[in-house]
Amino acid sequence: MTATTQTPAPPSPPATRAAGLLPVDPVLRRLAVMTSLNSFGNGLFFPVSVLYFTRVCGIGATHVGFGLTVAGLFGVAAGIPAGRASDRWGSRRVIAALWLGCGVTMAAYSLVDGYAGFLVAAICYASLNQSSWGVKSALFADVLPAATRVEARGYLRMVTNVTMGVGGAIGAVALQADTRAAYLALILVNAATYVVPAVMVRSLPLNAAAAARGADSTADTPADSRWRAIRDLPYLAVTVLNAVTILQFSLLEVGMPLWIVENTDAPRWSVALVMIVNCVLVALLQVRATRGASDVPGAVTAMSRAGLLLGAACLVFALSAGLSPLWAVTVLAAGAVIQVFGEVLSSAGGWTLGYELADSRAQGVYQGVFSSGSAVAMMAGPALITITAVGHGFAGWAVLAALFAAAGLAVRPAVRWAERDGEWRGER
Repeated sequence: MTATTQTPAPPSPPATRAAGLLPVDPVLRRLAVMTSLNSFGNGLFFPVSVLYFTRVCGIGATHVGFGLTVAGLFGVAAGIPAGRASDRWGSRRVIAALWLGCGVTMAAYSLVDGYAGFLVAAICYASLNQSSWGVKSALFADVLPAATRVEARGYLRMVTNVTMGVGGAIGAVALQADTRAAYLALILVNAATYVVPAVMVRSLPLNAAAAARGADSTADTPADSRWRAIRDLPYLAVTVLNAVTILQFSLLEVGMPLWIVENTDAPRWSVALVMIVNCVLVALLQVRATRGASDVPGAVTAMSRAGLLLGAACLVFALSAGLSPLWAVTVLAAGAVIQVFGEVLSSAGGWTLGYELADSRAQGVYQGVFSSGSAVAMMAGPALITITAVGHGFAGWAVLAALFAAAGLAVRPAVRWAERDGEWRGER
């Protein structure tokens, strides 16, 4: 009898292969629509939020800053309980409730007429919004195939950047108008962009793995997995190292504007140039970066390289002080390009490690822990960047460079620790 050979199945097409402007995968296509709506709304509101509270509501800038910091603390604290709820009742159900709450509390901003009302609304919104970050990561684990999950997240991040940019451009029109009616219109549109995705998310189908373990059933997770993320020291170590790389966003949003205006001779429009370079290159490179970081070894390599690139970017930014305007702009643009490569690699690597090192029976609480680490970094970042780079020039930039590089190099031993721990417990 003649032996027959089986032709190997062709490789699966990339998850982000497009049919027109949207990917062919129906689940990712729906996630892209939901992401577009919400990111557009956030882009509308975020650039004008502080001005609304100060100019329309009559609250002092210092009080607004303090209130947003307090609200951020509540948001950090809410992340882990929200992840636990996701494991208990299912990510689709919990994220829908959180997004509906975000829509209601965002709309409540339109009723603020004093500091007490602002503080209550800000705390409620931050608690719901920041706790939704980890649940959204758990949602991706439940509805996207594991093989394409990180690439899909890269695509959704590209969508986020583009639609937030469009929203920001429209928000600038309202900023120019500077009227109560214009600000209120942005608030209410942003509120609606939470409500529509909250309705859409309930009909997303679960992937095979989530359906098999009953991700949306009311059955509880094993007792030893319920809160294990907060006792999982190796996972917490990786979370902290990832949080260090998250400081780069405060570097761009807070540090660079202050550095350019106060410490260089570059024209003020250089602030916009750095942001434009970042948005364009992230949109072009993020999906490609995920394809080399879709497994743990690739993610470790990506994170290690990202730390070194972010450190190099800090040193390049530092060199812009004391140069002529033309050379300062050139150096700042070069630093922005280096930073983008570090950003897309760190994002891709962080997503993979956040999923692959977690106990699969409790993705919700693990993603809640991981996102809470990022939230802490976003909250502490502005002060740290201001004290180091802006406050101490080259020496401060060098401290940041060493911090990023050390975090990148520490990822490999931390991941080995996490893998050994998982093998011993038989959970990963």
